[in-house]
Amino acid sequence: MTGKSKLKFLNSKSGFTLIELLVVISIIGVLAALSFVSFTTSQRQARDSARKSDIKQYQSSLEAYANNHNSLFPQRPNAGGAVASTTLCSDLLLSGCSEDPKNPSDPTFTYRYQSDGAVSNGTASAIKYIIWGKIESTENYWVVCSNGKVGTVAQSGFGVSGGNCPL
Repeated sequence: MTGKSKLKFLNSKSGFTLIELLVVISIIGVLAALSFVSFTTSQRQARDSARKSDIKQYQSSLEAYANNHNSLFPQRPNAGGAVASTTLCSDLLLSGCSEDPKNPSDPTFTYRYQSDGAVSNGTASAIKYIIWGKIESTENYWVVCSNGKVGTVAQSGFGVSGGNCPL
């Protein structure tokens, strides 16, 4: 480099123009918005996976209970289902039972239990049951039945009575 061109290089202004900065900021904003939407969906799916796992654990506990009580389950014919985290846990003599991850902020997200029989006293006299919980991503119910059926039931057509499986 000659002395004159070296001086010209040192004197030139270097930096970004306002347009370049605005473009970069807008690109960062779009990427942040896209990642937030993706993160929210991932959180919903994670809570749904936790719900399915919790309901499966209740099923395992019920099957263990039935093994000790002549293949009978706690009797809870409640029309809307008994709350699993309180009523079913006390029937099964469990402590520290799972609640829905969204339950404190939305009480419609609770795990429910229903069995056949005429009296809602929790005695081991039921021969069939159903456990369910609302799934957040589809607003349907995740259902586990004593006959081994597991799946999703639409919220609009969901109804249970006498521990009969809607699947």
